Amino acid sequence: MKQSQTILSAHLAHIDSKLEDVLLDEQVEPIDGPELETRELSIPNELHGERLDRALAVLLPEFSRSFSQQLLSEGCVSCVLPTPRVMNKASAKVRMGERYQLILRPTPQSQAFKPEDIPLQVIHEDEDLRVLFKPAGLVVHPAPGNWSGTLLNGLLALDPQAVMLPRAGIVHRLDKDTSGLMIVARTRRAMDALVAMIAEREVHREYLAVAYRKWSGTPVRDIVAAIGRDYRNRLRMAVVDLERLPGKEAHTTFACLSSQDEACLVQCTLHTGRTHQIRVHMAHFGHPLVGDSLYAGPMNMGIDRQALHAFRLSFDHPITGEALKFEAPLPDDMVHLLATLGLQRPD
Repeated sequence: MKQSQTILSAHLAHIDSKLEDVLLDEQVEPIDGPELETRELSIPNELHGERLDRALAVLLPEFSRSFSQQLLSEGCVSCVLPTPRVMNKASAKVRMGERYQLILRPTPQSQAFKPEDIPLQVIHEDEDLRVLFKPAGLVVHPAPGNWSGTLLNGLLALDPQAVMLPRAGIVHRLDKDTSGLMIVARTRRAMDALVAMIAEREVHREYLAVAYRKWSGTPVRDIVAAIGRDYRNRLRMAVVDLERLPGKEAHTTFACLSSQDEACLVQCTLHTGRTHQIRVHMAHFGHPLVGDSLYAGPMNMGIDRQALHAFRLSFDHPITGEALKFEAPLPDDMVHLLATLGLQRPD
């Protein structure tokens, strides 16, 4: 069977469970485009007894489990051996040796993983990984509303071998409007090791943030507060009570570096990696980020994105064990913001 040339999306359970920050809220809608693709799959021994939707997600690794479920619901999956029949039940159990035929309709999701010539600033590169500087405004991974022009598309153009890695080697993400340092794996062994390291909190990430209001309380604040989806606004995250609402524990350390009447400069150290973690924790204790329209409102003080920058990244190389540490200077918009507010970063 000819292999697809699109990127592996790694919906194997052992990867998915640790890549929560780059999961998509996928919507699969047919679009006008090229003719339909037909693909045949055979169930291997290791998938015997699995649910059909999960088996399809493993055998179609460039697509998600939700995409497989969509195919089933649209009658696009047929068993051809041993008994020909249309399959539409996601929970049906597959058996070794069964053969299936699928009709793949072009969708934004299925066409998203393509190389694009996007300038990427590489800070460090070796045979197993890269450290990149992501500018504000660059989306990390294709998703509804941003199916192209992402960091992932740029990685596929930078390194054609990235097509063989889950999500082109992306192991963590930054919000679209957050600037700073990111690690990207170049080999599968490095990716698996980095995913495990991030899960074990062995990759250390520090940020600089400019927040509204004069700093209150002790210079260093340690915030441990669970984060989940805001039930009042599904676009936002919020600090939640785990006894009443779903969420996950989140831990951030904040240190005030400079403070004036209008704003403060804060160094933020992540101990977990929840969606919007710094933004949510800062807003929770009264210091939402300057420019953060989602958690602070429309005031921006001269910056058109949240004032958050991933300035320091340190970890042991997943293959060689070498201690690595990188720093990225503040981008111009944040330098200008500090000067405008009279905030100073200590040397």
